[in-house]
Amino acid sequence: MKPSALWACRRPKWGLLVVLLIFAAPTADAEDNPIKVGILHSLSGTMAISEAVLKDTVLMLIDDQNRKSGLLGRKLESVVVNPNSDWDLFAEKSRELLAKEKVAVVFGCWTSASRKSVLPVFEELNGLLYYPVQYEGEESSRNIFYTGAAPNQQAIPAVRYLMSKEGGDVRRWVLLGTDYVYPRTTNRILQAFLNTEGVSPDDVMTIYTPFGHTDWRGIIETIKTFGSAGKKTAVISTVNGDANTHFYKELAAQKVDAAIVPVMAFSVGERELLGADIFPVGHLAAWNYFGSINSAENKAFVKMWADFNEQRDKITNDPMEATFIGFRMWAQAVVQAGTTDVDAIRQAMYGQRIKAPSGFEVVMNTNHHLSKPVMIGKINSSGNFDVIWRSINPVRADAWSKYIPDGARRTADWTFPWVCGGCIEPTFKEW
Repeated sequence: MKPSALWACRRPKWGLLVVLLIFAAPTADAEDNPIKVGILHSLSGTMAISEAVLKDTVLMLIDDQNRKSGLLGRKLESVVVNPNSDWDLFAEKSRELLAKEKVAVVFGCWTSASRKSVLPVFEELNGLLYYPVQYEGEESSRNIFYTGAAPNQQAIPAVRYLMSKEGGDVRRWVLLGTDYVYPRTTNRILQAFLNTEGVSPDDVMTIYTPFGHTDWRGIIETIKTFGSAGKKTAVISTVNGDANTHFYKELAAQKVDAAIVPVMAFSVGERELLGADIFPVGHLAAWNYFGSINSAENKAFVKMWADFNEQRDKITNDPMEATFIGFRMWAQAVVQAGTTDVDAIRQAMYGQRIKAPSGFEVVMNTNHHLSKPVMIGKINSSGNFDVIWRSINPVRADAWSKYIPDGARRTADWTFPWVCGGCIEPTFKEW
């Protein structure tokens, strides 16, 4: 046989081997070298009522991405830890995820106390955290992307609404919150805002309670007395966790009419109302998303969640949507950068945009915060929210509030020439 004929006979075998190797390599890589995704949410303790579902939301998104062949030809693998509503344990668990598990990204935290606890760890180890909950602002870390609301995307618009004729022409205010950094800083911003609107300090009362607070009788009586002075009064609630269950039960027990003294909540959504004996009908909440929104994107999101739970649970809320937005943007950034390297992902995140379940296109800005819509919902007899007001366009988040003197001087921008999270003047730093 001629050499050329021999080669012609053998060539298909070599070609077949090459084809097999090409197709086998990604599969082996997907199985042997997965992309680890950290999940840092409380699955027990006072915050589990809010955080546990966010763990499942990330698991749902990982499953969905893996059905699409993962990312970069690699499967995603979840690494779940439980900080047990313990802020110090959050820092410990975040170090475990970054240093021991070598995760590419972390989705997690709810309270600002937990976020403040882990922030130094993420900056020290150059990790990447997507934080999905509204917060007090006054922060922008190069290692955190904030997908929840800043005060100008929730607290300020909510108070403006209540001050309007449409919102009830409120002139007296109870600032009620859990005793930690988010409520205290948010209330400081609100007090400064109310001052610019000519509200007298005598018309503002501030009350703080510990996490897990259960005895609300005296506080509700105080609120009713404060609201009986002849001026329309509203409660701005930054109460977090399972304390809300007891708070709303006492509201109902003392027959606090939402038409007389409405409660506007910043940390209560559809999930916190699950299992309530009596829904606080007529009371309000301000978010960037509600599960009742009628948009094609939301229908797909709710269906994804229901399918993941085998139709046992169809209730979605704002932090779930914020988690969805963060995950989708991270995945887009990974594809764009062609790597999971944190520094490359950070640069690829700027300008990422998706059509969110809210029905709006949301965009990641260079201050590590989103442009998002603002919405106000009223609780109905089914324990859901009817959207009664929404912004016309997405609102760009202010990382630093103009109502606080120190914040008003600062700019958060992680692109040249600023390159910092809170500069007074442009700066440049080689990281």
